[in-house]
Amino acid sequence: MDMQSDFDRLLFFEHARKTAEANYAKNPLDAENLTRWGGALVELAQFQSVSDSKKMLLDAISKLEEAILVDPKKHEAIWCLGNAHTSYAFLTPEQDEAREYFNKAAQYFQQAVDEEPGNELYQKSLEVAAKVLPIIICIVHRHGLGQLLTGTGPSTSSGSKSSKKKKSSDFKYDVFGWIILAVGIVAWVGFAKSQLPAAPPPPPR
Repeated sequence: MDMQSDFDRLLFFEHARKTAEANYAKNPLDAENLTRWGGALVELAQFQSVSDSKKMLLDAISKLEEAILVDPKKHEAIWCLGNAHTSYAFLTPEQDEAREYFNKAAQYFQQAVDEEPGNELYQKSLEVAAKVLPIIICIVHRHGLGQLLTGTGPSTSSGSKSSKKKKSSDFKYDVFGWIILAVGIVAWVGFAKSQLPAAPPPPPR
């Protein structure tokens, strides 16, 4: 059931990405389309390898920054930028660099709240970014997330390499599960004006 749900989400956001890319060719100054594109990339990053995830998140950040250049008050894009930076922080082995991304995320969440103070999701994201995420990043890095993500560390056989690869993959998805649970990285949430159909949120991991 879980695998089917993940596959459905993958198809949903891949379709959203392709649609946004096609629309961008017609109108590169559509902030709403850029926001949907960036949000879809943030979601799709969850299904990639660590290196591909980071590339996709950087692409998402680029699209969302472009959306804000077109419309500086586009609070959905600002909020998504916070999510993208949060996701990138979790995939960054160096704790100081990860903390920089968390700080940027908190700044974007604050901007989103400033633009739309009544949005409970933005308020919750800001609260989590300020109080919870720095603790989470400290814990996961302390428990060797950097080694799991980069594949470094001792290995004596192909079996252990295979086991390590599986653990790395499992741990990465656990981390993304934390992100989804803590921050609510679901691109369609908060997009009241989005033309994308609604989809059920993923179950907590």
